Amino acid sequence: MAKKQRSRFLRQHRHLAPLAVLFKAFFAIWIVIAFGTAGYHLIEGWPLLDCFYMTMITLTTIGFGEIYPLSPEGRLFTVVIIFLGFGIVGYSALTGVRFFIEGEFTRILKRRHDMKCIEQLRDHYVVCGFGRMGSFICREFDRRDVPFVVVEKKVEVQEHIRDAGYLLSPGDATREEVLQGAGIDKAKGLVSVLESDAANLYTVLTGRQLNSELDITARAGERSAQTKLKLVGADRVINPYVLGGMRLVVGVLKPEVLSFLDVVVDYKEQEIELEQVQISKGSTYCDKSLADTGILGDRRFIVLSIKKRDGQLVFNPEPDAILERDDTVIGIGNREVLESLGGF
Repeated sequence: MAKKQRSRFLRQHRHLAPLAVLFKAFFAIWIVIAFGTAGYHLIEGWPLLDCFYMTMITLTTIGFGEIYPLSPEGRLFTVVIIFLGFGIVGYSALTGVRFFIEGEFTRILKRRHDMKCIEQLRDHYVVCGFGRMGSFICREFDRRDVPFVVVEKKVEVQEHIRDAGYLLSPGDATREEVLQGAGIDKAKGLVSVLESDAANLYTVLTGRQLNSELDITARAGERSAQTKLKLVGADRVINPYVLGGMRLVVGVLKPEVLSFLDVVVDYKEQEIELEQVQISKGSTYCDKSLADTGILGDRRFIVLSIKKRDGQLVFNPEPDAILERDDTVIGIGNREVLESLGGF
């Protein structure tokens, strides 16, 4: 158990590994200094301050003369200190230079900043994977001011995430401690778009175990994986090849319909947008008809459908349609109107 806990601790704090190497290097220097001070004191019988001074000028090769005449044993000991100094001091200096020049110090500061920001997040999304799909999702989340954390294990990809200014929890998304580092217990949703269906399967399973209330969306490359992903806890599974194929078909057969969909889906393109609003407990619209809510009177918002609690979709609902708890109203309209519908 202790070995397992130690292994988990090391994985959680692996971003501090370069700093640990630097500390070890400088700790080794002080060991040599202590060794030299004690050696001169025992061999020559000098005061400790003089022994310390002699050790320092020997290690730094400043070139000052001996403060006292050395015995043959003392000279031999000085040679040992010189060789130790060249090795350990040289290694420590090289480690320190690499630490700052290669950006390790900056990365550690960025990681600590990310950890503090993630601790403060609530109702955010955890995006697992930063490939073509993952990077696109993150850009759209960023455009819409949706809070999110990226989980990625490839070191070279992590640099791109940091450069983009996104919050990062580095590591394997299938591991509990990595998802916990992304604040999975406080998250609103998880998006798993890793390279393989197997990785997405394990990620969905782990995410569901850590947060039973999580809304999970997963990518599936094969049709056979869709059922399995739903069985382990995914709320919805998207096959990008099927989705892309359907868009191509619509683009060929109904190009103007596709153009319209592109407009309403593009958040920044127009002032209109497709939106869904859920009727929550205590909502002012709960148990009221659409006509009584006054929504139908505002031509800037068009109700397209109502999704009932049992999954039934009511298209182009009548004015007397009753809005019940946990129903979802799907519509299209002006963004200002959509933002004002908080009363739902």
